[in-house]
Amino acid sequence: MELAHAYTDLADAGEHDAVPRAQALILGLGFKSHELDGAVNSFSGGWRMRLQLARALMCPSDLLLLDEPTNHLDLDALVWLEAWLQKYAGTMIVISHDREFLDAVTDVTLHIANAQLTRYGGNYSKFEDMRALQMEQQQIAFSKQQDKIAHLQKFIDRFKAKASKAKQAQSRVKALERMERVAPLLAEADFTFEFKEPGNIPNPMLSIANASFGYEIEDAEPKTILRGVSRSVLAGQRIGILGANGQGKSTLVKTIAREMGALAGEVTEGKGLNIGYFAQQELDVLRPQDNPLEHMVRMARELGSSVKESTGEQALRGFLGSFNFSGDMVKQPVGTMSGGEKARLVLAMMVWQRPNLLLLDEPTNHLDLATREALAVALNEFEGTLMLVSHDRALLRSVCDEFWLVGRGVVTDFDGDLDDYQRYLLDEAKRLREEAKIAVREAEAAAAAPAPAVAAAPARQQRSEQAKPLKREIAQIDERMAAAGTERAALEARLAKPLPPAEIADAGKRLKALNEEIGRLEERWLALSDQLEALAA
Repeated sequence: MELAHAYTDLADAGEHDAVPRAQALILGLGFKSHELDGAVNSFSGGWRMRLQLARALMCPSDLLLLDEPTNHLDLDALVWLEAWLQKYAGTMIVISHDREFLDAVTDVTLHIANAQLTRYGGNYSKFEDMRALQMEQQQIAFSKQQDKIAHLQKFIDRFKAKASKAKQAQSRVKALERMERVAPLLAEADFTFEFKEPGNIPNPMLSIANASFGYEIEDAEPKTILRGVSRSVLAGQRIGILGANGQGKSTLVKTIAREMGALAGEVTEGKGLNIGYFAQQELDVLRPQDNPLEHMVRMARELGSSVKESTGEQALRGFLGSFNFSGDMVKQPVGTMSGGEKARLVLAMMVWQRPNLLLLDEPTNHLDLATREALAVALNEFEGTLMLVSHDRALLRSVCDEFWLVGRGVVTDFDGDLDDYQRYLLDEAKRLREEAKIAVREAEAAAAAPAPAVAAAPARQQRSEQAKPLKREIAQIDERMAAAGTERAALEARLAKPLPPAEIADAGKRLKALNEEIGRLEERWLALSDQLEALAA
């Protein structure tokens, strides 16, 4: 009996489908089929974070706590995660700086400010509307109260010395003391910045002719990711680069940014091209022991006269101040800063160079909502050319006029908007799953043992005949258990609501009977399964 209960608990925990569920989670978050058996320490920090997310989703839970789950995801993995979380049956608390993600998966917003937590019904967009209205009303109430306080104070000051009016003046003093003060509206400090006008804007910015992009491998053939790339980047274009994880978006951007060379073909740059490049790993190459001022001074020395900006320490301090690095922060070691502060420093260094072509590869990973808004505004006012890889759909929608699709080894125009692209991603994921299933079936068929000798056929036939009634009864038990489970769930939901005592008693009796019946059915199911296993053996 103890063993039967143990098997039941194991089944309830989802042991029978644990492997396929784990594979679905890992593949959905962007891992490849051939990586499923790879050692964890063979993956980068970003991929290990995805694995931690998969582990959290794998655990059966009533409460799911997610702290910035989208930071290391590409757009395809983000779309998959949204769909998964929308089906999650428990309660979820999520911290995120991705407004479209929050809108998709939340229906309550908790706002923390000034050491207070306030609950708003609705997703992030509704919260913004309600918050703006609340702030407006608070400002009106504060102004009215200030007028009333000024009026009372004026009466007190005027008549407190007159004996005939002293009593009235004293009552006004008490009224002031009793008054519950409305706090003044202290708007959160907005962060804004802007890209300076580029010195010159070549047109075209660059041309790519029949190029192949990929990686050089020591003592081996280069690994080609993209082939036959022929594109032109013109002055003023605002290009969003789309593509499923691992298709070559970063490879394309790195090659344009001169981080790696093309394996074949030509990449021709316009005269005076000045690239500002923000890479996913850019935060990792900052020197942890150096402070922001030292980073700026070193960059100014390296660029020399190629950038027409003042390089004096005071000028650099002032420039850093415009990115909220004020006072002692300019001397604070970068290693002690948050991810958002490091990202702001990288943005500051990029802006100072006055680029005419911006290449941004996931620039928002560590930025809060206010800084993301500031970045969107700055990019919209930027007079040069922009190429953007991002999983932040709000940023892509607000700053990009056209999209390139990187996939299946080529770069093409994407004719559609981000909603069309999300549908494309879901269709592509479905296609890949079907291909994987076919490959698994073919592998299993190839590995199957040859048919037993003909002499064993009578014994097989006998075992098959003995198994038929067992299988039939198991199927009947499965059907009855499913019906009983549905009825039990309905009763439990009914009992969760206020009911008259008589109905509570009837429902409780029926629930007890169902639980006992389900217990008997489970024990019979286990006994029949043991018999089937014995026949198979």
